Amino acid sequence: MEFERLVTTLEELREILPTPHANVVDKEIHALDEHCRDFIARSPFLLVASTDGAGRVDVSPKGDPAGFVRVLDKTTLAIPERPGNRRADTFQNVLEHPNVGLIFLIPGTKNTLRVRGTARIARDELLLESMAVEGKKPLMALVVDVTLAYFHCAKCIIRSELWTSDLGRQGDERLLADTTAAYVETDLTADQLNEVIIDNERTGLY
Repeated sequence: MEFERLVTTLEELREILPTPHANVVDKEIHALDEHCRDFIARSPFLLVASTDGAGRVDVSPKGDPAGFVRVLDKTTLAIPERPGNRRADTFQNVLEHPNVGLIFLIPGTKNTLRVRGTARIARDELLLESMAVEGKKPLMALVVDVTLAYFHCAKCIIRSELWTSDLGRQGDERLLADTTAAYVETDLTADQLNEVIIDNERTGLY
């Protein structure tokens, strides 16, 4: 698809979006203060952005009971890796290019916490044992050395009515089964795939 009016320079961008107020930039900090630590302790969900060596970007959701992300010190946090689809996109990317970006969310809270840093993959026994759930340790942990943190403007949450509106539609609970049946060569029907997915969601969380 062709477009006639593309923004291609910083000067053009700043003609449309003027330089932000100093308060927006000055609120950035380079360590996790008490407000950041409290927010992370109450957050059950975050998004992790990473890139591979060629610059291809991936965003991966992570979720667990609130407080599952461990703040190890003022510049280090650890995210446990639970059983999933085994794609390991984030971990493969970190092996090539360690820079990551995180967004923490708390249901019902309009603010979000953004964190930037560099990541490593850790398998230290004491760390993994400290993050066990139902007696099961995570497979490994994504350890992030924090370089930047700040709380994000709430407007996107307010505009989206993320925590106040019911935008779901019937059938979404079968979305993964239906799309897998459509895109993947398999002998299973969509109904059979849905049964497999539901069973895995019930028994394979940890």
